[in-house]
Parts: sequence; structure tokens; C-alpha cells
Amino acid sequence: MINNFYNKCSKGVWGNMRCKLQEMLKKSFVRNVIIMVTGTAAAQAISMLLSPVITRLYGPEAYGIMGAFIALVAILAPIASLTYPIAIVLPKSDSEAIGIIRLSLTISTMIAVIVFLILFVFYQSVINIFNLNEVGGFLYLIPVTIFFAGILQVTEQWLIRMKQFKVSARATFVQALITQGSIVSVGFFYPIPSILVIIQSLREGLKAYLMLLFVKKEGKQLFKINKEFSIKTLLKKYYDFPFFRAPEVFLNALSQSLPILMLTSFFGPASAGFYTICKTVLNMPAQLIGKSVGDVFYPRVAEAANNNENITRLISKATISLAIIGIFPFGIVIIYGPWLFSLVFGSDWLGAGEYARWIALWSFFALLNLPSVKSLPVLSAQAFQLKYTIFMLIIRIVMLGIGYYVFNSDKIAIALFGISGALLNFGLILITLSISKKYDEN
Repeated sequence: MINNFYNKCSKGVWGNMRCKLQEMLKKSFVRNVIIMVTGTAAAQAISMLLSPVITRLYGPEAYGIMGAFIALVAILAPIASLTYPIAIVLPKSDSEAIGIIRLSLTISTMIAVIVFLILFVFYQSVINIFNLNEVGGFLYLIPVTIFFAGILQVTEQWLIRMKQFKVSARATFVQALITQGSIVSVGFFYPIPSILVIIQSLREGLKAYLMLLFVKKEGKQLFKINKEFSIKTLLKKYYDFPFFRAPEVFLNALSQSLPILMLTSFFGPASAGFYTICKTVLNMPAQLIGKSVGDVFYPRVAEAANNNENITRLISKATISLAIIGIFPFGIVIIYGPWLFSLVFGSDWLGAGEYARWIALWSFFALLNLPSVKSLPVLSAQAFQLKYTIFMLIIRIVMLGIGYYVFNSDKIAIALFGISGALLNFGLILITLSISKKYDEN
């Protein structure tokens, strides 16, 4: 009887639930998501435990200065290799994928050098345009961070291709342990903005190193650069990534970073600090759930397209699942944001809680649109994604401008920004489903 309970599906409600759970866990997609979620959750647990200490050590202005630096890096880092690393998952041949790695690393090196030269020539102009006097001394760290970002993108996509999700999860945890621990340890003696900026600039390089170290220790396959596929051939074959995906990623990153740069310019570093801590906290569920699902969903939807499966159904199920999971954490922040932030981070961060209500609304719908965004390259809809991202960027600039020039209020600016972001993300989901239906019919 006991063996039957553990080895076979018993009758009744609990028996049926047990059977369904066992069937779900047998699916590689579910197992891989659990692996990624576990690593990300452990990393975020460290961040959540140490964040109240960090916010009390450094304060809103220091966070604002760090946020301005991260905003500049976040605009450029996603296009460190012109998004070619995203194509690493697509080829059937490992040799071709390795050729894309070689191409990506070459491009990231060139872009890092170009950014350094631009900063060298236009250093003061960049500071004046964005009102970045507080972070001016750290601008030369940007090319270094871009180069590290290129290496990390290549490493992440190769591990996704090889389905080495355990390595990625472990590296995510150890990176959080080292970076957050360093911020706290040094902050007890030197709680200055430069510590935050320097450690943040090294994060992606550290994670790439850890990934390569762990995969080597486990005896797994490392990519070895070869010249079987010429760079010219790969440039031509995957031209849609630099022509459509890279501009889209750049503009999307610009729209994500725009509030910090505009808040710094309009209302000062403290307002930027409020926004930075809000995004840091609200990105945790997005990273925990969204990135983990996305890293597994992307190769899954590519496989579905190759096997002529119904992609619309796949996107719909993933979107509904994310809505069920995300409604609770984001809903709590929308209702109790100011109280939660002042309780957890200190009374100086009450204003951040007001921001958090509106950013949580936008972040919830950004989480839901992740399956749609991951599916667009597979649906050959990157040109549409670029156009829609341009539209989103324009709307977000207008909303922030209205908040400042019409109402002269940072809170109204963030409210308009959050509401428009939620509506735009919902629109993207609906349009993507329409595109996928046409793709399934062909």
C-alpha cells in the first residue's frame, strides 16, 4: 500500500494532484525553470537581507549617483555585441554557434574601444548634457563594463544552448554573495558613492568569470573559438540582429534608464535614488521569475517553431502563468508601498515607496510581456519590435516631460510613466499574440 502511494497515482483529489505534479516535474522545461529560479532566489535572498543595511549606510543621494552611472551603462551594455549573442541559441550546428561567439567577442572589443575614444574626446560634454558632475570621475569605467557585458552575454547564451542551467544558477548566487557582501563590508568604513559605482562596474565581469570557472570544474564543454564559419558569412546570415534587434534593445534600455537620468537632471540625485531602489526591489521578482522563465522559454519557443508546434498556445500559457505568479508580490507593493519601504529601508525612503506603487504597476505588465518579447525573434518580427520600442520611448519621454514641465512634480511624473508603461506592455502582448496566430496558420 505504501509503495503504491509513492510509486503510483492513487485515486481521489490528492492522488490526482500528486500525479499532475509528478508529470510536471518530469518535463525538462519545468525542471530547468526550477533550477534557474532556485539560483536566482538564493541570490535575491542575499540582496534582500543586506539591502536594509546598505540603504542605511549609503542613503538616497549615494544611491542616486550609483543609479545615474548604472543608467548610462544599462543603455550601452545590452548592445555590447550588437545582440549577436542572442543568436547563439538558434543554429543547429555547434560550430556555427561558436562562430557567432567569435563574432560577438570581436564586436564587443571594438565597441568598448570606440566608447572609450568618444568619452576621451567628449568627456565634459557628456557630463554637461546629463548633469553628471557627481559621477564624472567614473565615466571611464563604462568601456570596461561594456567589455565585461559582452563576455557575459556570450557565456550566458552558450550555457543556455548547452542547457547548463545549474552552472548559471550557481554563478548568480555566488556573484550576489560577493558583490553585496563587499558593498556592506566596505560601507561600514567608507560609505561613499564611489564604492557602489566601482563594485557595480565589476559585477558582470565577475559573473562571466564564475560561469567559466564552474563549467570548467564540472568538466563540461567549453566553447573553443574556431574559424570554420567566416565572420563575413555570419554577419550576413544574422544581419537582422544588429539591424533590428540591437536598435530595439538600445532604445528599450534607453527608455528604462531615462527616468533616472531625467530625475537626476530635473529633481536631483535623491529623487534618482528613490527610483533606483524601487527598480532594484521590484526587479527582484522579475529576475526571480521572469529571467528564469525567459532563459528557458527562449530555446523552448525556438524548438517549438522548428517542430511546427502551436506557438500562440505556448505564449498564452506562459503569460497567464506569469500573471498568476506576479499578481501577489506586485499587488502588495501597489497597496502598501510607502509603509513597506519606510519600514524596511528606513524613514528616509518613504518617498521611494510612493514611487514604488506606480513602478510596480509597470513592472507587473513588463513581467507578463516577457514570453512575447522572447518569441519575437523566432517569429521574425524584430522589425515590428523596433518600431514599437521607438513608439514606447516617445510616450515615456512625453509622460516624464509632462510631470516636470506641467506639474513640476516628481511623483506625478513617475505615476504617468508607470501607467503608460503598463498600457504599452499590455499592447505588446496583444499584438504579439496576433502575429503568432498568423505564424501558426502558415
